[in-house]
Amino acid sequence: MYVFRDLGRYSLLLFKAFRSLPEFAMYRKNLLNELVKTGWESIPITVVTGVFTGAVMTLQTAYQLVSAFVPKSAVGAVVSQSLIIELAAVIPSLVLAGKVGARIATELGNMRVTEQIDALESMGLNSVTFLVLPRTIAGLLMFPLLYIIASATGILGGMASGYFTDLLPVADYLKGAREFFFPQDVAFGIVKSFVFGYLITSISAFKGYYASGGAEGVGKATTQATVLSCVCILFADFILAYLLL
Repeated sequence: MYVFRDLGRYSLLLFKAFRSLPEFAMYRKNLLNELVKTGWESIPITVVTGVFTGAVMTLQTAYQLVSAFVPKSAVGAVVSQSLIIELAAVIPSLVLAGKVGARIATELGNMRVTEQIDALESMGLNSVTFLVLPRTIAGLLMFPLLYIIASATGILGGMASGYFTDLLPVADYLKGAREFFFPQDVAFGIVKSFVFGYLITSISAFKGYYASGGAEGVGKATTQATVLSCVCILFADFILAYLLL
C-alpha cells in the first residue's frame, strides 16, 4: 500500500515540477549551481571509475581469450563494446547514486526538517520549481556527458592496462576497438545515461523533499534514495536493453 502511495506522490511531485517549466527562468541560477555540483564535481570519480573499469575488463578479457585461434584485437573489441553499451553507463551511475543522489536527498531533507521549504512557500515561491526542477534537469543534462567521459577514460584505461602488463599491444587493442565501433551503440549508451540521471536526481529529490523526523529522518531518506536509485537503475537497464537492443 505504501508503494502505491509513494509512487503517486512521486508522480505528482514531478508533474508539478515540469508543469512549472515556463516559470523556470527566474530560477536559472539554481540550475547553474546544480550543473556544477552534478557534473563538474563528479568528473574525478567518473574518471577513476571509468579507468579502472576498463583496466580490469582488459585483464579479465585477455585472460579468458588467450588462444592461438583468437586474435589479440578481439580484446579491444570486447572491452570497447562492453564499456560503450553497458559498463560506462551503469557502473558510474551506481557510484553517482551514492554521491549525487545522497547529496540531493540530504540537502532537501535538511531543508524540510528545518522548515526552510515551508519558509519558501510562505514567501510565495514555488518550492518544487525552486528546489526539485533544477536538480532533475541537471541530471538530465550532465549524466550523458559523464557517460561520454567514462567511456573515453575506460577505453584509455583498458589500453594502458594491456600495454603496461604486456598482455596486449596498443595497435592490436585499437584495431579491435575501431573495427567494432558502431555509432548506434553510443546513442544507446547516451539514452541509458539520460534515463539513469533522471532516476537518480528525481528519486533523491522526492525522498529528500518529503523527509520527516529530524536528523534520523534525513538519514533514513538519504539511505532510501541511494538504495532505490540503484535498484531502479538496474531495472531500467534491463528494460532498455530489452527494448532497444
